[in-house]
Amino acid sequence: MTESGWHLAQYNIARLVAPLADPRLADFVSALDRINTLGDRSPGFVWRHQNADGTSTGERVRGDDAIIINYTIWESAETLFEYAYHSAHVEVFRRRREWFEEMREASMVLWWTPAGVIPSVAEADERLDYLRANGPAAHAFTFKQRFPAPTVPPASSS
Repeated sequence: MTESGWHLAQYNIARLVAPLADPRLADFVSALDRINTLGDRSPGFVWRHQNADGTSTGERVRGDDAIIINYTIWESAETLFEYAYHSAHVEVFRRRREWFEEMREASMVLWWTPAGVIPSVAEADERLDYLRANGPAAHAFTFKQRFPAPTVPPASSS
């Protein structure tokens, strides 16, 4: 558990340019295990949503089979930022336009969750909708417009 009692949740969606089995996505699919393992072993990593195959590519949201999700929890915004933009993950991130359609609305959202609490995918998707409708706020924000962890300890679940 972090000193503050809070962890940072990160959720993003992407719309594939083709089905996962399509040759255009072969490099993306082949990188999944390596990049997921890198994240799992990164400082500050807490949790990653995954299906039985070890990825989250089988999760369906928004009634669209072409949308895939990435949902993780980190000790802090700084540890997530280090992984996302200063590790081998950036090599895959730079190629995202080859594999995903451009999103006109926000596709990633951050929020603070009590350490040890894993919000549902439905809640994560709702946070993204909140960000899209209202802009960054303590409830749902972005890397560019971050909000600090709450100063009040999370409520006890006992």
